[in-house]
Amino acid sequence: MKITKGCAGYVDKRKKQLITMAVIEFGIVIAIFILGYVQTKTRLNLLTVVAILGCLPASKALVGVITIFPYKSVPNKVRREIDVKGHLLTPVFDTVITSYEKVLPVDCFVISDNIVCGYTHHKKVDAEYAARHIKVMLEQNGYPKVTVKIFQDYTKFIARVEGLNSMRKVDHEQNQRKEEGIKRVLLNISM
Repeated sequence: MKITKGCAGYVDKRKKQLITMAVIEFGIVIAIFILGYVQTKTRLNLLTVVAILGCLPASKALVGVITIFPYKSVPNKVRREIDVKGHLLTPVFDTVITSYEKVLPVDCFVISDNIVCGYTHHKKVDAEYAARHIKVMLEQNGYPKVTVKIFQDYTKFIARVEGLNSMRKVDHEQNQRKEEGIKRVLLNISM
């Protein structure tokens, strides 16, 4: 199964991709530099310039590794429990929301019509700030009147997921296009 942004396991997969890219790109830079040095017996050659310019994309890949390295994917146990207890809801896993001031890792979101609930196990995340930021971003992208709540207590979050799932069973009206649009906005503001 292909793991895409918003699926469980994305952060771990992305970490591996970025590390591989950085190693390959720095390897190419080193190989070009050594090739130029072996051919001319001096550092002052055109291949040294090419190697120096090659450091730009390699450094960009390294910055990506550094920014995503502290975060982990949602454990499979949590993902399975959310899939079972919220099977009628739209889930979004492994997000690292970025704002101008802060980086806000959120393990999981569930979307039910105009309600977005998230869970983060990171204690340093300001849940109220994260909810306000996400609400503003949704409003700016054409989704006004969306309620956003971020939980740091897993039992409260899973209870809310069960409640939203029960409401969805009673109210068979599914607004799938709107939920997919909200999911798209969440993924766009995430690393």
